[in-house]
Order: sequence, then C-alpha cells, then structure tokens
Amino acid sequence: MFVCLCTGVTSQVVTDLVSAGASTSKQIADACGAGSDCGRCRRTVRAIIAAAQTQQCPVHAAS
Repeated sequence: MFVCLCTGVTSQVVTDLVSAGASTSKQIADACGAGSDCGRCRRTVRAIIAAAQTQQCPVHAAS
C-alpha cells in the first residue's frame, strides 16, 4: 500500500526503515522522503512506527 503519494513510498519501505532503527517520522522523511512534502502521510507513518514499537514490546508481543 502506498503511504506517501507525493514520493511513491510504500508501507513496506516505511516498515523496513523502522526495522532498521528509524523511530520518528523525521527519520523516515530523511531516509525516503515520506512526509517531507505535503505532510498528509505523517499520521500513517507515525502509526506504522507505533505498531512496530508495540510489537517489539515483550508484553504486547506475547499476546
């Protein structure tokens, strides 16, 4: 699914960047451009980051 239509960035690209250590929407924007143009996708980028952080939490990962 496309996250950022301005730059053509997909959710997989954002997920891969989060897996590689990106933890803020600014870091994602710097790495791939998502969120650096109009900004409409920043909420989605932040949601992907939050979901990845929840999955890494030992309490939430067990459920």
